[in-house]
Amino acid sequence: MGGNGGATNPEQLFAGGYAACFGGAMEYLARQSKINLGDVQIAAKVGIGPNDAGDGVGLAVELDISALALSQPDAEKLVRDAHQVCPYSNATRGNIEVRLIANGKPLL
Repeated sequence: MGGNGGATNPEQLFAGGYAACFGGAMEYLARQSKINLGDVQIAAKVGIGPNDAGDGVGLAVELDISALALSQPDAEKLVRDAHQVCPYSNATRGNIEVRLIANGKPLL
């Protein structure tokens, strides 16, 4: 937004915090359900731009989640459930667009 650059910006910090929190929510739910979650990777993208009302600036988030120890349906369910538990998801629900992409074990 017009700074000198070269430093971590607030959107990058938000993306890192959201990804870490979402991963924690997934781990919590997996433990509760005795699911072997395996390795989880979350790539977070945060965009910034004019809001829908046209009178300010808003954020949009995309979380691309890979949980390859799970089947695709199980990965999708866990991601949906984690979205209900994650504090970042709860804080942003209804305020910003959040797109979730779940990637489970590829079919052979």
